[in-house]
Amino acid sequence: MVDVTTTADLVGTRPGGSAGAELVDSDDAAGRIGENCLKDGPIGRVGLEIEAHCFDIADPMRRPSWNELTEVIAQVPPLPSGSPITVEPGGAVELSGLPAAGVRPAIAAMQSDRAVLQDVFAEHGLGLVLLGADPLRPPHRVNPGDRYRAMERFFAASGTTDAGAAMMTSTASVQLNVEAGPCAGWADRVRLAHALGPTMIAISANSPLLCGEPSGWRSTRQRVWSQLDSARCGPVLGASGHDPGADWVSYALKAPVMLVQGSKTVPMTEVVPFADWADGRALLGGRRPTVGDLDYHLTTLFPPVRPRGFLEIRYLDSTPDEVWPAVVFTLATLLDDPAAADLAAEATEPVATEWDLAARVGLGDGRLQAAALRCVRTAAESAPAELQGSMERLLRQVERGRSSADDFSDLVVGSGLRAAVRRSAGVMA
Repeated sequence: MVDVTTTADLVGTRPGGSAGAELVDSDDAAGRIGENCLKDGPIGRVGLEIEAHCFDIADPMRRPSWNELTEVIAQVPPLPSGSPITVEPGGAVELSGLPAAGVRPAIAAMQSDRAVLQDVFAEHGLGLVLLGADPLRPPHRVNPGDRYRAMERFFAASGTTDAGAAMMTSTASVQLNVEAGPCAGWADRVRLAHALGPTMIAISANSPLLCGEPSGWRSTRQRVWSQLDSARCGPVLGASGHDPGADWVSYALKAPVMLVQGSKTVPMTEVVPFADWADGRALLGGRRPTVGDLDYHLTTLFPPVRPRGFLEIRYLDSTPDEVWPAVVFTLATLLDDPAAADLAAEATEPVATEWDLAARVGLGDGRLQAAALRCVRTAAESAPAELQGSMERLLRQVERGRSSADDFSDLVVGSGLRAAVRRSAGVMA
């Protein structure tokens, strides 16, 4: 039997001291952040996390409740590869694959675990749909976690109620985790992870609708995230990008505190950079921050590339089972294969900062399509036999200037939105 957890349940304290120890000042906080943000070592290990929107197949407008989700998950047998199951605020179900010795075993493990999970949900009339944004239902939180209630209040106080609600309850992604690598190459590796962002957003775009309406964007998920505070959700890179550790320290200390923990989680209703709290210029909850507060603050920062000892790459839309293995293989190859990385850096340089353009028009932009073609073709050259079908499908999409967003839009036009959701869940409607 598999226990359901929330994302917050998986957040642990970082090394470097007791969670209850009070920070001396912002320099103390900076030292702790910088010490742990990137781990020196070889590349190779890969982790995957995939979020899927959960729909009632008989009534796709109905959002399954928290109790319903937990009851179904309790009936999931031990997954073949042991991926923990988590439930996002809006009821999206996430599999967090364990680190694997390379992208091929990571993909295979996720495929096997996802197949079992899908079957159990299908037995209960529920479908797990891989789309970057919920195309049908209005935002609504079902996860009762105190963290998420507080986040709702924070977004309301910061004037981003709608974007915050959509981010928490209506978006889903495929997340790739790769090693930071040897410290001598950190700057180049982190710059490349960022530079690949717009091109990979265009390739993986799969969220053309939100709340029952076309958004006009190929990746509405990326659009939603871009509407939130850039100090919390924008790219980390500093002006030079030569010291990613220092960039992350600066980013984390300048980012406003979102939530303060105590007997209950309290949202912030005013802008207080973490550095101000650490230096005593502001006392939140009537006190200075602890090491645990710093650890928790870092979990409330959502840049597209987040350093957590490894690199957590967060900018891919959740894409169909026929495509995501190729998307993941492409991105991991471009980061971990030295020759492919050099080509990717050159190919993406003209569009390395075109985040909004990529989300809006995707591969409809000629420069993004040209970069995507070079990147996907390069990865395809080293794709193993078991991924050939997925790679060929992805390459055909890119050659036509299309992504899964276009396929889903065509499905909606041809059969209607509810039927398109059922079809995406694997049910012929």
